[in-house]
Amino acid sequence: MFSGIIEEMATIVAIHKEKENIDFSLRCTFTDQLKIDQSVSHNGVCLTVVRIEDDVYTVTAMKETLDRSNLGLLRIGDRVNIERSMPMNGRLDGHIVQGHVDETAVCTKMEDADGSTYFTFEYPFDKEMAQRGYFTVDKGSVTINGVSLTVCNPTENTVTVAIIPYTRENTNFCDMQIGSVVNLEFDILGKYIARLQSFNN
Repeated sequence: MFSGIIEEMATIVAIHKEKENIDFSLRCTFTDQLKIDQSVSHNGVCLTVVRIEDDVYTVTAMKETLDRSNLGLLRIGDRVNIERSMPMNGRLDGHIVQGHVDETAVCTKMEDADGSTYFTFEYPFDKEMAQRGYFTVDKGSVTINGVSLTVCNPTENTVTVAIIPYTRENTNFCDMQIGSVVNLEFDILGKYIARLQSFNN
């Protein structure tokens, strides 16, 4: 489980395709603190560390993960938001994030907010998925590329978030532009509530 508070951006240094899987090798400042089998969130996707060599670690993404996320679009040199799993005795500074990406969205608008920036993302609307909790609510939580954010002005197929300068500078929102594809994880609490309501219908 994660909190959506990004520790840093890791840089992809190698990509290796093995059948339907892809191995991503990344460099970050705390590689020496990682262990084999440890879970690390990459742009919001929980992946397992499978190899460590010097300051580079490797994780593997399977086809299901690649189909549902933006990881298959990554290239060498890209920066990825990373977060280690949350310690159970730590503060929950963001919100409950599982590291299970639901779908991708596309950045359609960037608007200056006198220092901060409003980003709007569009995703396909699916009524059945929405009934199962795959939606956003005003002032609720959403995870975008692993970042825990507060929802502004949601519609049935868009979500807008406000990014302060610190977050933009210290996550790959600094690389975001119109047309960028991001990973979305909807709030798990909303999914549970939608599931419970389905039993009463």
